[in-house]
Parts: sequence; structure tokens; C-alpha cells
Amino acid sequence: MAETTKNAQHENVDQKKTGRARKVGEVVSTKMNKTIVVAVDMKKAHPLYRRVISRSKKFYVHDEENRALLGDVVRIEETRPMSKLKRWRLLEVIRRSALAAANDAAHKAESKAKKQQQAS
Repeated sequence: MAETTKNAQHENVDQKKTGRARKVGEVVSTKMNKTIVVAVDMKKAHPLYRRVISRSKKFYVHDEENRALLGDVVRIEETRPMSKLKRWRLLEVIRRSALAAANDAAHKAESKAKKQQQAS
């Protein structure tokens, strides 16, 4: 029992508690520079009927290095207002979409071929 509490305390030290909200969602748009749109799906029980209702909300997220691609699953964190709509920043890309991974691999292959042509 003591070992599990030590492990839990060690994990808390690694991740600093900021009090900021974190959400996980899917990237639905990457058309803007340094900005992505993330759709977060939330499930909530109806207050009267107790039926589970699925709601979705879009968040404008700051992506400094343009790392996220369309269809990726990402983790975002609340931050200071960066523009009229942007109040979130990208923490990490949790999972790449299959389409994004294929496009990324094709792009790397093209750039490698160009470098070889320039070297010749």
C-alpha cells in the first residue's frame, strides 16, 4: 500500500498541478496558421429522463509549431486569451489519424527524394 502512494506522489511531482482545465478531442480543421479547431465530445445524463445525451463543442486552439493534422486526437489545456476566440493551447498529439500518418510519410519520402536529387 505504501508503494502505491509513493508512486502516486511521484507522478504528481512530474505533472505540475496548474488548476487549468484539460480536454481531449479530435482535430476538425487546420486551415489557419498556428490555429486548429478541436471538437470535444461530451456525454451527459439528461436531468429528468436520465438518458445519456452526446454533446459536441468546438474549441479554437493555439498550435505554435503546426504539429496537429486533420483527424488527430489531441490533448488541450486552458490558457490566457490569445485572440478573440483562442483560449486553449495544444499540449500533445495523443494519436495520429491514419490519413495524417500516410500524408506525413508521403511528404517525408518526397523531401528525401528531392535531397538525393540535389546531392547528385
